[in-house]
Amino acid sequence: MALSTNSSSVWKIAVVVPFLSLILIAGGCGSVKSSSTPTPTPTPQAAVSVTISAPTVSVQIGHTQSISATVQNDSLSKGVTWTLTGSGCTGAACGTLSATSSTSGAAIVYTPPVSVPSPATVTVTATSVADTTKTATTTITITATVTGSVAVSISPKRVGLTTGQSQTFAATVTSSSTTTVTWEVDTIPGGNPSVGTIDAGGVYSPPSSPGTHTVGARSVADSTVSATASVAITDLDGVFTYHNDNFRDGANTKEYALNTSNVKSATFGKRFACAIDAAAYAQPLWVANVAIGVGTHNIVIAATQHDTVYAFDADASPCQKYWSKSLLGSGETWVTDSDVGNTGDLVPDIGIVGTPVIDGAMKTLYVVSKSKNGTTFHQRLHALSLIDGSEKFAGPKDIAFSSGGVTFDPLRQNERCGLALVNGVVYIAYASHGDRPVYYGWVVGYNASTLAQTGVFNDEVGAGFGGIWMSGGAPAADSSNNLYVITGNGAFNSTSQFGDSFLKLPSSLAAPLSFFTPNDETMLKNNDTDLGAGGAAVLVDEPSSPVPHLLIGGGKDGRLFLLNRDNLGGQTSADGGAVQIVSVGNHIFATPAFWQDTVYLAPAGGHLQSFAFNTTTGKLASPSQSGQTFGLRGSTPSVSSQGSSNGIIWVIEAIGGSAVLHAYDATNLATELWNSGGTAGQSVKFTVPTVANGKVYVGTAGEISVYGLSPN
Repeated sequence: MALSTNSSSVWKIAVVVPFLSLILIAGGCGSVKSSSTPTPTPTPQAAVSVTISAPTVSVQIGHTQSISATVQNDSLSKGVTWTLTGSGCTGAACGTLSATSSTSGAAIVYTPPVSVPSPATVTVTATSVADTTKTATTTITITATVTGSVAVSISPKRVGLTTGQSQTFAATVTSSSTTTVTWEVDTIPGGNPSVGTIDAGGVYSPPSSPGTHTVGARSVADSTVSATASVAITDLDGVFTYHNDNFRDGANTKEYALNTSNVKSATFGKRFACAIDAAAYAQPLWVANVAIGVGTHNIVIAATQHDTVYAFDADASPCQKYWSKSLLGSGETWVTDSDVGNTGDLVPDIGIVGTPVIDGAMKTLYVVSKSKNGTTFHQRLHALSLIDGSEKFAGPKDIAFSSGGVTFDPLRQNERCGLALVNGVVYIAYASHGDRPVYYGWVVGYNASTLAQTGVFNDEVGAGFGGIWMSGGAPAADSSNNLYVITGNGAFNSTSQFGDSFLKLPSSLAAPLSFFTPNDETMLKNNDTDLGAGGAAVLVDEPSSPVPHLLIGGGKDGRLFLLNRDNLGGQTSADGGAVQIVSVGNHIFATPAFWQDTVYLAPAGGHLQSFAFNTTTGKLASPSQSGQTFGLRGSTPSVSSQGSSNGIIWVIEAIGGSAVLHAYDATNLATELWNSGGTAGQSVKFTVPTVANGKVYVGTAGEISVYGLSPN
């Protein structure tokens, strides 16, 4: 041992033994510290477990059975080993297995013996290689070859489900004394989490991801005989707003149940209808997986001209109503056409006109009602619970304000447009009833959580006019929360008056960020040829196109304008600010739909047309069209697809007062897949079909008509 000191009174002791050295260092205060670090506490490992695809199964001699085992927490993927045993047999007399080991989830095949052992059951055991104490077993009953014809049927045969739904299937076995079946998903006994699982009672629980699957019922008496049903799973949260989203493209690309093969008269038609108390001018809205009634259900929301809102089960036949809510105050009733001067525009009653909007996360429906008490008129913004229709956020909020020396008139102003919910603000756009003055093209914003007013814009500061109708279309919005509307006939001066113009508005509703006004604006105004008879749609960004950010829309003069969203183009002598102008030959009272770089539009009295967008030139090609023509006001199309495939264009036509729903192949409009004939109710103008989870919902004058696949 050596002892040394230094001037700092720090001493060191070194003890040396073979293969081990320990150094202790102490400061002047006499403390001693070890250089070693604490040994970390090991992280406990999750326990291994084994599950098997078919805990019980029957196999007929001469046939085979697939079996798989899944090992949880098998970090090294060692899988399982397989053994086969029987109390009344040994070796080949029990049958054979195609493999003695497999990875987790991989199937092996059991082949029964040439004769039935006694007793007629064997056991297949899967043992985890990682932990041999963890096993799972399948009990197999071996049956003799069946003579005669066994038949199996399954019901329902076609099902559309959300990821939050389940479905009970029933199987019927005939020509056999053994009527039991084993259930499969995509030929996997019992299914698995990736394709969905099905229990012995036929209850199918879907996977968390969308797609299409096949549920099978296999006869125990004759395992070669089975029946199947198709199941389509969607992860669509809802159709929360007019024309599907704030782009107003009208496309539901998460529709897995409907395709160009099964939308035909043999398998598709009217399934049921839900009665309502007045006409539904508003587009029906659809919400998935709502905790309502007993359990979780998909619901469809309808709003009527008698100021009533309904929540129906979206799938139940016959129709099931969860709640209805009258938005009339004490002593009030809805407004009538005679109150607004017998315009004949909305006849006979006026209540909820514009399509509501839904905040799916907050489970809140925003809707504007119009009512009267004697000669006092009201418009109110309501925030309703989707669960029971109760008012939220201290609502309703009376729409009453003055701006720029002009006072809002709840009688003259017509809330014809759908509502828009953008970045926590509900936007309401206004026009008039049959051009009865005085009215203004207001856009008003309200905070979605407090119903406090956030901003006001008037497109016609002056004598009035400049209404925003868009044939029921809603303000569009881009990813930066800018709003886009098209105005009707009125004065224009490019600073405070914007009649017959496309407008890009900031979310604050301050002055327009840009505008486009046709050179012949004066003629449009004088001839009542409203540019804003149709709605605007934001096209998806096209990075490879000469103009990557586009807006499209048109009006009564039959011109479809393709505009640059970054700068709408102003007003020039030859409309040079437009990217492209296409004549469709007829009035436009519609919002275009957009899917797979194609624009779809049904002008008044014309054919349903499709315009392919060329990303190289940044322009629309010449149109292709349907064989049928559409009546006085044309129609706003909706699109359903499975991503980029199975596109279907859905359009409502008014024929002799009846609503007729049409379905066309989106890639070839000359191919009409199906139409409803006169099975829907009385038509209302500008209504839009809503497509979700294998069904199509159509608003009419007295019902919500529901179309879908035949279950059998």
